[in-house]
Formats: sequence, C-alpha cells, structure tokens
Amino acid sequence: MLISEIFYSVQGEGTLVGTPSVFVRTSGCNLRCRWCDTPYASWRPEGTEMAVDEILAAVLAHPTRFVVVTGGEPMIAKAMPELLARLRDAGKHITIETAGTVPPEGVACDLVSLSPKLSNSTPGAEAGAWVQRHEETRSQPSVLRAWCEAYDFQLKFVISTAEDLAEARGVVASMGLPIPPEKVLLMPEGTSAEAIQSRTSLLVEACKTHGYRYSPRLHIDLFGNRRGT
Repeated sequence: MLISEIFYSVQGEGTLVGTPSVFVRTSGCNLRCRWCDTPYASWRPEGTEMAVDEILAAVLAHPTRFVVVTGGEPMIAKAMPELLARLRDAGKHITIETAGTVPPEGVACDLVSLSPKLSNSTPGAEAGAWVQRHEETRSQPSVLRAWCEAYDFQLKFVISTAEDLAEARGVVASMGLPIPPEKVLLMPEGTSAEAIQSRTSLLVEACKTHGYRYSPRLHIDLFGNRRGT
C-alpha cells in the first residue's frame, strides 16, 4: 500500500477534535479537488510502499487507541480492508476519512467521517480530463447512504460561501435518510487562520439556524498548514 505519511497528533476536525490519534495517510485519490490541502496524496501522489504488518507496527508504536485512516482517498487502496481488520483486531478505534465515493462493503470502522465534495471543489480547465472525471465521481448519494446506514457517521462539508451552504443542504436531502442535524458538520475552507476566520461567522450563523455543528480546523490553529500535524 502506498503510504504518504504516518504520524501521531491530535484530531483537528470533527466530533473527535482534540483526541490524540495516529494518522495513516494513504497516497492516491479518485478526485482532484481545487482546494486540496494534501496535494502530495492526490494531485501528485507520493509515498512509500508499506506492507500491512509495517503499517500496523508503526501505529502500535504510539500510546493511543484512536486511529484515523485518511488520504487522498483511502478506500481505493486495495489492501485497505485487510489493514482495517487488523486495526480492529488490535483494539483500535477506527475513523475513516473518505469523500464517500466508494461503497463500504463491510470494512471495519467505528466512525466514518464523510466529506462529500461540493461544486466548489471542481478544478479549473487547466486540470484537463480531471475536470470531467471529478464531476462524474464527486457526488454519490447512494454511496453516502450506504455508509450512514452501516456505521456511526459525521457528514463534514467544506464551506466557502452561502451558495455552498445551500448545496450542502441539497446533498443531505438527496441521501433519503433522516439525518440528525448535529451529524452535519460545517468546516470553513482555508489553509490559514486568516482564511478560516473570514468564514467563521457565516458558518456559525448557519449552525445556529439549522442545528448543524461547527467544525474547527484545530491543526491549522496549532501548527499551521504543514505536513505531519
């Protein structure tokens, strides 16, 4: 499995924010988000080929039961079901961070952090064929529904504008499930404290109106936009 990085930090986003966790970041993605903050795992995939035993040993070197499997898109890695099963056998709490474009197919998971990609993610014309591929892949309501029916979940949307908020509400409605509003997380788009702060008021007001949950980007506040954090 091509692994971009494995590191120990605190969870920066979502309902487990602040929890010490080992992050296993796979390299490779089936999308090309315009604002991707980990291009080394998507636009320009890089990393080291590691066997499942090696990955597990790296995880077990740290004193926490919380593991976050992320990417790129971790669910396109062929050995992912095996890794998740081994993590479960080791007694780990597993969060899978995914765009929700690949069905779960019974993998081991305690919390799925679904981040459906809105139209604000579509790359510009300079991305060539990836523009169409991204648009055809990013929206998969039936796949999102399958994840939510099988696991504890959070729906995390990256928001820049009021139009993004309306689109996110449409995605939730398209799933055909009664989604508790507190399971819908709004996260400001940005890789700097200034960019995040500029969108905070919009998101907080939307959370107050609809009962959604505001998700900070704690790792940006603590460490800035850098790898391994």
